[in-house]
Amino acid sequence: MTQYTRMIKGLIYDPTDAEIMALQVPLQDKLWEFNRLKPSDQEKKQQYMHEVFAACGENCYIELPFHANWGGRHVHFGSDVYANFNLTLVDDGHIYVGDKVLFGPNVTVATANHPIDPALRLRALQYNRDVYIGENVWIGAGAVIVPGVRIGRNSVIGAGSVVTKDIPENVVAVGNPCRVLREISDRDREFFYKNERIDRDALD
Repeated sequence: MTQYTRMIKGLIYDPTDAEIMALQVPLQDKLWEFNRLKPSDQEKKQQYMHEVFAACGENCYIELPFHANWGGRHVHFGSDVYANFNLTLVDDGHIYVGDKVLFGPNVTVATANHPIDPALRLRALQYNRDVYIGENVWIGAGAVIVPGVRIGRNSVIGAGSVVTKDIPENVVAVGNPCRVLREISDRDREFFYKNERIDRDALD
């Protein structure tokens, strides 16, 4: 079994294997070029995401710089995804992102992990676990999502949180480790910040 096959199967593998590097390095070169696009180069941004990503819906937007181990090759974006500056996707495994997900600045989503055994780590071995982010999730600035996590639709992850376990739908979750703070409620449909009421008439 090749190292690339082991990678695909989620087994412990050597990420420096020559076959893997031959696939990965050209994607990193493309990403280097992508990060040098001007803000006005919107068509080229869209072209990159649709050509390189495993899947990309419509109206997705990434503020540069953007970082990804495989250039986004294992990233699956729905439609209307917005990513603020310095999104880091450690996409050795697959990252599934639903429609209308918002990433704050400096968010990291990691799929790659390393064995706890020191002898294996000395050999730079790793394994990957996919991450799933449901539709309409908002991930606050500086949050970190570790391998294997699932975040349910409509949930909010507070800024600076470290998400180490699955988060259900329709909740606000914060902290390190990230825990559910509360459910999204009727009050959230009435107030947008503390006691400041949403002026819905002006928004219609």
